[in-house]
This record gives sequence, structure tokens and C-alpha cells, in this order.
Amino acid sequence: MMLFGSSGIRMKFGHDLLRVSYLTGAALARCTTEVIVGRDTRNTSPLLLQGFVGGLLAAGADVFQAGLAPTPTIAYGARLVDAGGMITASHNPEEYNGIKLFNPDGSSFTRTQQDDIEVLLEQPQWSNWDKQGRELPFNAISPHTAAILGRVTCQAPLRVIVDCGNGAGSEVTPNLLAEMGVQVIPLNCNPTGRFSRPSEPLPDNLPYFPQLVREVQASCGIVHDGDADRMVAVDSSGRWISGDHMMMLLTSYLGKKQVVTTMDASMAIEEIAEVRRTPVGDAYVSEMLREWGDFGAEPSGTWIFPEISLCPDGIYTAALFCEIATEWNIAEEIDRMPHLFLRRTSIHSDAHFPVLAALGASIPTDGIRLEKDDGWILIRASGTEPKIRITVEGKTSERAKQLLDEGEDMVKVQMKKLKGV
Repeated sequence: MMLFGSSGIRMKFGHDLLRVSYLTGAALARCTTEVIVGRDTRNTSPLLLQGFVGGLLAAGADVFQAGLAPTPTIAYGARLVDAGGMITASHNPEEYNGIKLFNPDGSSFTRTQQDDIEVLLEQPQWSNWDKQGRELPFNAISPHTAAILGRVTCQAPLRVIVDCGNGAGSEVTPNLLAEMGVQVIPLNCNPTGRFSRPSEPLPDNLPYFPQLVREVQASCGIVHDGDADRMVAVDSSGRWISGDHMMMLLTSYLGKKQVVTTMDASMAIEEIAEVRRTPVGDAYVSEMLREWGDFGAEPSGTWIFPEISLCPDGIYTAALFCEIATEWNIAEEIDRMPHLFLRRTSIHSDAHFPVLAALGASIPTDGIRLEKDDGWILIRASGTEPKIRITVEGKTSERAKQLLDEGEDMVKVQMKKLKGV
């Protein structure tokens, strides 16, 4: 069974996941001697972290225990040891949890490394009583925030609403921005163990947010997912900034010339930078950034800055966005950008992998991308949920709708064939 998806291991909480956490720790210890570990705020994360740490210790690795911390913070700390491990399901619903593994440069384990771990899961070996690992406390937040504060500044006063969704970003982002001189209005920034809103930072999941930004006359609004590897934002008018426009904003402000992004990103980025594309998933983006590129991005809210780390860093992005807001009129910058028409939908299917195979995808989670003269269609299986995701882009709204209908029809035809209808 393939455990690793496009961004680590994720599944619904239960006995199987607890067992996997222990075995993954033991397997990782076969490849490393020192590991930094952390967890998000889910009420299942402390137990899974104990299981993961138990496997590491039993197989002889030393564990640097950071406790509750965001994913990019743990990934940044991995540079001090051999690897990093994070207990999180990121933006997935609360009933899910999982494990992310990081290299010292912050990049997610490659597919080859993941395959190696999966092989080792089947043949765990434990160290003798006199060669057990040690568990040591570690402050991962301080070095990460110091690195960010050394790179960003706010030249003018800002009032910013920060919604951490009760996730791990609650431990870092509000304090970091305040230290930069930002007047922070925290929202859902108490790490209660339960999410007061869905963790994925989508406009549909935060219908209250734009109005709040307008009511308090904030300079902008910032939103994280459950582990703060993602960051999305609204401008001073409460208008959501699309992922593709955020990608262009960051690229332009930083003067980046070579951008690595995914198959579901807009064609518009190609107007301002040289672009190379990967399958959907930050692991693929970070892997390519090891060889080429000076910025990595996914329109889902994932931003990778190689000068900091090869892990998506929603916290650094939040600080950088505040800096941009003091120097540029973000709303005017967005208005000047190309506005193509992206449409996304998903179809629930317990046979999402077979459907993609029937459509011709060699790797279901990578999917298939169909190029058109005036747009494109991307159909892929989710690596974390029983869903088939469809993304399209057209030069007109009408064309985008046609392409979305075409993609949905393709999926539904194969679903009926597999059911024998």
C-alpha cells in the first residue's frame, strides 16, 4: 500500500495511523541519527507524536523535541540535525492526521526517500537496550523567527487581522508580526485542539473574513491553515487575492526570474518569469528547486523561498506580505495583473485512483493535463482524500466553464464504466 501522498502521510485517525507513526519513526531512525520533531494543534497530535518519537528512540535516534510548532518552523530547524518530522494533516479536516518528513534543507522527502521508508516499514529493527536514543527539548521557534526578522521590515504602521484557524501558526505569526511593529488583530489564534473553521484557507471557509477586514479598516488580512505552511490574504478592501495573483505579486516584489510551480497554476505567471512546472504537491516543487529556480509556489497558498528553506513557509510569507503592504498599493498592483479565468471543482469517488488510471494517468496523484489553444484542463486524484480534483483555465469566463464541464464529463464517464453502468 502506498502510504505517502503528495505531501507526506495522511489518513483518518485510528489504530492504523498510530501504528504507522511508530513504524515510521523506527524506519526514519534507520537512515538518521538526529531528528527534530514537532506537532500541530489537533487533539490527536500529542498521541501520534509520542508514537513517532517512540519509534525513533527505540531504533536508536536522538530526538530534539520542539513540541507544538508550525511545519515551516520544524523544517527550518532540520538544518541543525539529520532530518525533521512533523505530526500534522495540514489543511485536511480534523478527523485526519499524518506525518511530514524533511531533509536538512527543508525540502520534503523525495519520492525515492519515501519509497525507502516504506520498504523499511516492513522490516523494522530495534536497537539494544544500551543503544536507545535520547529525547532532548529544543526551541525551534526562536531561530526561525530570527531568520525572518533578519530579512523583513515594516516601513510604515499597519493594522492586520491574522486568522490562524486555531492551528500551529497561533504560536508564531501574531507575535512575529507584532515584533515587526504591526498592530495585530488576532482571530482564532488560540491553539485549542479543535478548529473553529475548516482548516483549508479557502474563501468559502472564511465567509466572515472580508467584512471584518473592512469593518476594522485593516491594511490587509492574513490567513493560515492548520500547520501554517500555507498563507492566503485579502487586500485593504477585503478582496481575496487569488493564489496566482499572489504568486505574481511575490515574484515581482522580490525580483525573481525563475519560478517553479505546479500544473494547476495560471498561464499568467509565464508573462513575468521563466517557469518550470511539476505535478501538484510541494514535495515536487521543492525537489525541482534543488536543481533550478529562485522561487517556488502553488496557487493553493504554498510559497517556497530557497533563501530561507525549501519548505513552504506561510509565516515568512505573512511577514513579507506585511512589508509589501507598507511599500506598494497591493490592490492597485493586483488590478494591473492579467485576469484569466480559473475554475476548480472536485468529485467524490472511492475509486479515484482507478478512474485516473482509466483516463491515462501513469501516476493518479500527478494526473493528466490537456492543453487547449485557449486554456487547459488538469484532472488528478487527491493524495489525501477520496476525491478527483479538476482545475481548468480559459481566456474567457465562458471558455473556462466549457472546459470545466468537459473535465467533469470525462471523469463521470469513467466512473460509470468502472461501475459497469
